[in-house]
Amino acid sequence: MKISFHGADRDVTGSCHLVEVGGTRVLVDCGMFQGGRRLDEDNSEPFGFDPRDIDIVLLTHAHLDHCGRLPLLVKRGFRGEIVTTAASRELARVVLLDSASLHEEEAKREERTAARRGEDRSVEPLYTTLDALNTFEQFGRIANYGERLTLAPNLYATFLDAGHILGSATIVIESSRNGTRHVLGFSGDIGNEADPLLRSPVTPAGADAVVMESTYGDRLHKPIAPSVKELYDAVTDTMNRGGNVIIPTFALERAQQVLFFLALGVTEKRLPRALQVYLDSPMAISATEIYRHHPEGYDPEVAEMFREGRDPFALPGLRFTRESTQSRVINDIQGGAVIMAGSGMATGGRVLHHLKHNLWRPEASVVLVGFAANGTLARRLVDGADRVSIFGEEIPVRARIYTINGFSAHADRDGLLGWHRAIDPERTFLVHGEEGVMEGFSKLLESKVTLPRFGESFEL
Repeated sequence: MKISFHGADRDVTGSCHLVEVGGTRVLVDCGMFQGGRRLDEDNSEPFGFDPRDIDIVLLTHAHLDHCGRLPLLVKRGFRGEIVTTAASRELARVVLLDSASLHEEEAKREERTAARRGEDRSVEPLYTTLDALNTFEQFGRIANYGERLTLAPNLYATFLDAGHILGSATIVIESSRNGTRHVLGFSGDIGNEADPLLRSPVTPAGADAVVMESTYGDRLHKPIAPSVKELYDAVTDTMNRGGNVIIPTFALERAQQVLFFLALGVTEKRLPRALQVYLDSPMAISATEIYRHHPEGYDPEVAEMFREGRDPFALPGLRFTRESTQSRVINDIQGGAVIMAGSGMATGGRVLHHLKHNLWRPEASVVLVGFAANGTLARRLVDGADRVSIFGEEIPVRARIYTINGFSAHADRDGLLGWHRAIDPERTFLVHGEEGVMEGFSKLLESKVTLPRFGESFEL
């Protein structure tokens, strides 16, 4: 068994790992690089392997940094099977169509900019909507949690609930050849045990080696109850000041989690019943509808709400705004609104318009409830920037900035350590984390630890 690394290596995004067993080549995830220049440069670089040679892709979950380059893989010749859970398949369709649309829009924007400079130049998007649609033709078998799937003779994969977002999985690959059995575990993104919506992560019974995420390997999350109170306090204080609350929101999981707590706050009378909440993200709206289709993925108490006909995401003042014209109207609201919009790291999307209209206002607030990678606008706000550039305009930061870490969909340091100790692998490959975090976390692990670089390969 051979493994090579082609993304999320000493970095947080772009998960992509290749396993070769006999004549079978299995790719685990094919994610987008995010943050800074990477949207334009790293994503268009060669994969480090020939997509035409890949037999199967195993997808851990539908976040863009794990599935976002699948259409590019297909565009460059992949014709194999993509295997994932039912919920991930539905969510990936929404994510990839949205991503393709953004790439097409960016290409047109670059062409218009060139035309204004007097240049006649054609810009090809990273991939198109047609490429995304072609990708859906490659989705094959549905992976049910705990079911052992045959990938090739003597080669198997088992998906386990990772508890990260709906449909997310830890994947165990097992090879039995010449009387020797090898077990390799891919953590995917490990969920937060404290998440009130989803079930707790399921840990593999054992593995010889693991490829393990390390996003929060250097810190502990705030408990969920104080984090919820902090959210309510931020909303209440902003309403009292007459401002708007802007929440840069990841469309998958974080949007649903925040809606859940806002609805709970209204039910428990900790927030006003007349609170106006705008979910200004077509992708988040579609994802929320998909979440409603899969109550089997939830914590038992939340699943019971679905069975009783109670929608855990509904609140009286909630408005879904799919159309761009509806989104622009929100910018005329001077106060009293909670506005949730993508992207979660404020690297693009509708949230940039809402930040542009509210960051300079001292009565407004920005509530950051997700991970912010280096080089993103969200990270600059977390780090206390007093001015930021949005659409080429310098905006002073006068709004109150709240950073609430307890809503993370990732396990924290202790959660990661517990997951690793339960498996007790002989060898660990750390991925999906900032390099300094990986180095510190690696010292806590009781196994041989490798921090692979892009393109490195190892025999197991």
